[in-house]
Formats: sequence, structure tokens, C-alpha cells
Amino acid sequence: MNRLLLIVSLLLLALPVAAVAGKATDAEETGKAFRLAAGAGDTEAVLEYLETKQVEVDAANLFGKTALMMAVENGHFATIVALLNRGSDVNARTRDGGTALTFAAENGHSGVTAMLLEKGAHLHDRNNAGLDSLMLAAQYDLVEVVDQLLFKGADVKASDKNGRTALMIAAEKGNAAVVRMIAKAGADLESRDREGATSLIIAAASEKQDVVEVLLELGADIDAQDNDGITALMEAVYNKSSSMSGVLMAKGANSGIKDSAGKSALDVAHKDGATEILKLLKQ
Repeated sequence: MNRLLLIVSLLLLALPVAAVAGKATDAEETGKAFRLAAGAGDTEAVLEYLETKQVEVDAANLFGKTALMMAVENGHFATIVALLNRGSDVNARTRDGGTALTFAAENGHSGVTAMLLEKGAHLHDRNNAGLDSLMLAAQYDLVEVVDQLLFKGADVKASDKNGRTALMIAAEKGNAAVVRMIAKAGADLESRDREGATSLIIAAASEKQDVVEVLLELGADIDAQDNDGITALMEAVYNKSSSMSGVLMAKGANSGIKDSAGKSALDVAHKDGATEILKLLKQ
């Protein structure tokens, strides 16, 4: 008899738990549908969920992404406005530190970027990798967004966890227009990353000749060396790029500078048998 009572009691206790679990599942599914509607730009459905389903406006998925972020990611202006008017947090963060503004920046939505900033988005917030919206825009060659962020006062001297600035990121990517814009906004041409590389060295290593020419035009130190003593010219020689080597030599690069291993650009060219480059270096 006692055993029967115990079983019945346990079953009764389990019922509310199951009911709560069911409600939690329903709420999760509703939240998911709400976010998908925002991502699709279905403003009418978004408003309906908020009004009739009592969905939390900033209900996030497992990664911390909210409906606002999903709308921003896809550039749905009307949906974004609707969510902000309903109190969505413009500065909410995902688990990796992303915000609505970083989503706008990396997806090239310059109009959305401007609107978010007007609504109080934090211009200088960074994700967990130390990247801010300007760095992300530079990374994806988004000229209009870069222009918008610079106009609003983006910090051109900020650096990520690897010590790389927006200028360095743009130099590696190879967009000369973005490089020029960021440099003219006051970026330090001689700023160095954790490996001691400047924007010029990074551009040379990435074989971005247009960027190298822009940086030299703006006054970058042609003979700057990284932590291993490598110069932009050495990078050009390592890449066996006669055109890059020619540009750097024409601008006055010193082919005799030695790296930390005691090797110069001339030594590297000799070792690699780069006849054409050797001629350029000896001129």
C-alpha cells in the first residue's frame, strides 16, 4: 500500500514539471519563429508576435542573437525601426560580442549603420576578437560603411587582439580606397601589430601593390622592419614579385638592410635565383 502511494505521489509531482517543460518548448518555438520573421523582413508578422504571442522583443537564440540583429543582418529597415520602437536593445550583444551595429557594418548596410548610430548604438564596442565596426567594414571592403563610420567618429587607432588596426586590416585586404580613407582620417601609418608589422609590410606581404603605392604616397616608412627585421622589400622578394620590388626600389627602399637572421633582400634574391629581381636590387 505504501509503495502504491509513493508511486502515485511521484506521478503527481511529475505533472507540473512536464507542463512547465511544454510551455518552455512552446516559448522557444515561438521565439524562433519571431526571429525568423524579423530576419525575413516580415514586419507585420513581427508586430503580431509582439502583440498577440507576448514574445519578449529581445528574446535571443542560443548564440545570443536577437530579432533586431537578424533584421539588421539582412538590411530590413522597416522591421528594424519597428523593433527599436518596441524597445529592442540596440546595444545587446551575442555570445561572441557581436552587436546590431557590427552586423550592419560587416554586411555593408550603410543606411542601417547610420540609423543605428542615431538610435544610440555604441560606435566603439568590440566583439570578443577585439574587432569594432570599422575594422569589420574594412575587412569586407565596404567603402560606404567605412565612410559612414569615419564620419561618425570611429577610432582609427583602435586595434584588435592581434594588435591590428583598421588600416592594417584594409591593407591586407587590398582596398586602396579604404586604406586612403582611413589614413586620411588620422590613422597611424607606422602603428605595429603583435609581430611588429606595419601596414606597408602587411600590404607587401599580401602582394597588394596598389595599397603599397598609396601608403608610400602618404608617407609610410619604406624601410620599417618587423620583429624579425623583415622589411616590405624583403616581403616582395620572398614573394618573388618583381613588380612590387621594382616599385619599392624606385621609391628608395634599402636592399642592404638585414633581418634578425643576418639576411638582406639581396641575399634572399641570390639564394632563390631570382635573376630579374637581382637586377632591380642592384640598380
